[in-house]
Amino acid sequence: MPDRRFELVCEIEPPARPDLTRVRHQIGVLSPVADSFLIPDNHIGRATVSSVAVAHEVQTMGARGIACLNSRDRNLLGFRRDLLTAAAYGVDRFLFVYGDKPTVGGRTSELTVRGMIEETRAAAEDPTFAGCRPFRVGVTSGLRPVPAWKSAADFAFVQVSYSVDALLRWRESVCLDVPVYAGVMVLASAGMARNLAAAIPDIDIPEQLVDNVARDRDAGVDAACEQVLAIRDSGAFDGVHLVPVSRYREVAARLEREL
Repeated sequence: MPDRRFELVCEIEPPARPDLTRVRHQIGVLSPVADSFLIPDNHIGRATVSSVAVAHEVQTMGARGIACLNSRDRNLLGFRRDLLTAAAYGVDRFLFVYGDKPTVGGRTSELTVRGMIEETRAAAEDPTFAGCRPFRVGVTSGLRPVPAWKSAADFAFVQVSYSVDALLRWRESVCLDVPVYAGVMVLASAGMARNLAAAIPDIDIPEQLVDNVARDRDAGVDAACEQVLAIRDSGAFDGVHLVPVSRYREVAARLEREL
C-alpha cells in the first residue's frame, strides 16, 4: 500500500433544528484529534440540516468537511443543485450512500450511488464549475467483496465493525488503490447494541463488550479508542471513520492523550 498519513475522520451529529450551536461545540471539542469531519445526510431516515451547509460551517471553523449525500432523497436536478451549492461554499469532498429507510415519505428512484459518481465526474468538464476545486467522492463498503465500479471513487469507508481481526481479513481480501478508512463506533449503551444489531444484521458485537458497557458507560469509549489505535498500528488502513455518538467529549479527551 502507498505510504499515506493515518487520518482520523470524526462523524458529527447534524442538527434536527435550525441551530448550529451543538455542531460548533462538537467541532471545537474534536478538532484537536480529528483531521476531518463527516456530516451525515438525513441519517436514520429523519430530516436534519443540510450536510453541505454543515460541511461549510466546519470549514469556516478551520477544519475539513466531508458532506455525505444519499441517493434516497434526490432526483437528478436536486443532485445538481447540491453540487452547485457545494461549489459555492467551497465544499469539495463527498461520501455518497444509498440511504437508510426514511421515517416519512418514500425514496426517489432516479439516482444510484454509481450514477452520482458519474454525474460528479461529468461536472469536472462542465464550464459552470470552471475555477472550482475538483470534487472528491467516497463510497462505502460492507465487509464483503467490493464491486468493480466502486474503484472509480477517490476513497472508501468500511462498515463499522467491533473486530479488528475482521477488518484486517477484509482488507487483505480486496484490492483498492484509494485511501480506505475503517469504521469504528462507540457503543454507548446495551440498548444501542440491540438497535445496531437490528439495523445492521451482519454486524457482530461481542457480548463481553455489551456486558462491560452495561456496567460502565466508559467501557464503550475505551474499546473504541483502543480499536482506533490498533487499526493505526496495523498499517492496513489509511485512517478511521470514527462515530463517537454522544460520547465525543470523552473520546476527544482519551485520544488527545494517546494519538
